[in-house]
Parts: sequence; structure tokens; C-alpha cells
Amino acid sequence: MKIGIFCSANDNIEPEFFQKTEELGKWAAQNGHTIVFGGCNMGLMECVAKAAKEAGGMTIGVVPSKVEERGRLSDHLDVHIPCADLSDRKQLLMLQSDTFVALPGGIGTLDEVFTVVASATIGYHAKRVVLYNINGFWDSLISLLDDLSGKGMVRGEWQRHIAVANSFEELTHAIEG
Repeated sequence: MKIGIFCSANDNIEPEFFQKTEELGKWAAQNGHTIVFGGCNMGLMECVAKAAKEAGGMTIGVVPSKVEERGRLSDHLDVHIPCADLSDRKQLLMLQSDTFVALPGGIGTLDEVFTVVASATIGYHAKRVVLYNINGFWDSLISLLDDLSGKGMVRGEWQRHIAVANSFEELTHAIEG
């Protein structure tokens, strides 16, 4: 399976985020899964790719030209897919991935999550996003989604398209389930 990873490219974040990301990268490789990510050599992006590669796994990096221009291309790529911009990156990530995991991240991660989910709600694909809720990182987003649903702004149950994993065991089950 190809697992698309959405996550932070920042380095100055909680150490546990890196530990859990490394665990995911190793697990994916050991279970024959490929990591598909943004191709950047920073933060959790670099962490998941390095962990997967060191465990014998395969990685696919979908890399916008600005990332390459700034010298931020990861050394841990098996397949390098260059793209023009973030819109292209999201489209290519959706095409390359079978499922998605959202690790802690910021605006870019939210953009990626909601692009995938909005596309699924319209019927372009049936892929899910799993929010890996490390230390309750996604709690406020989950509350927002519940609030939007309660106000009738979400058609159907948002959980059809977004799963929440509060532990590594829940994460692996959601990926393979």
C-alpha cells in the first residue's frame, strides 16, 4: 500500500512527534508499504522518509520546484516526482497514495487534509485520511468538525472520510482496516 503522509516540515516541535513519526516510517517499511510525502528534508517529512529508508522501505517524494530551488530536497527518495506548485503536489499525492495519514502539522497539512476529504465527499475517490492524534494534537480540529456537523454544515458523517487514531495500534488498524 502507498501511504500518503501529511505533516510538518518544522524541526522545532515536540520530540515525541518525531519519535511517533519514526515509528510509523519503520512500521510502514517493515510491512511492505511505501511512504509518499512532500519530498522535503525538514521536520517530520524528513523523519518519516529517513525511518522508512533505514528500515528497507521505499519512498516517493512529490516535490514542488520551490522546495528544490531552496535546496530542501530529501536525500531519502527512491522516486522523485517534480511538480510546479502546491496544487500540483496535492493532486499528485492523491494519485500516488492509497490512503493518507495526517501527522502533526500546520496550514499546509490542513490544506492537504481538506483537499483530500473534499475530493472524496464529491466522489472523486474513496480514500480516507487518518488523523494521528499524538498527545491530542488534533483535538481542536475534531471539535471543529463535530461543531460543523452539529450545525448541519457537513453532509453525512465526517468520520466516513476522516478517521482518528489516538494510539499507534489504532493508527495501524486504521491504515490496514
